[in-house]
Amino acid sequence: MTYLLVAVTITIVVIGLAWRGLGTDNGDGGTPAPPRPRPRPTRPTAPDDDPDFLGEIDRRLRGEDKSS
Repeated sequence: MTYLLVAVTITIVVIGLAWRGLGTDNGDGGTPAPPRPRPRPTRPTAPDDDPDFLGEIDRRLRGEDKSS
């Protein structure tokens, strides 16, 4: 009978501590913490699509660059 009483007491203490630990307490007496804002996804940076720049790159790749 003593073992049963000890087991029930330990079970109650463990459940009580778990219950207390699962709360959303931010340490000021029981007020729930505000939800954290979700981070905004970063947008990928698009390549430079300036026609003059792309034409210059195309000329350099084809070997039509006069400056080098």
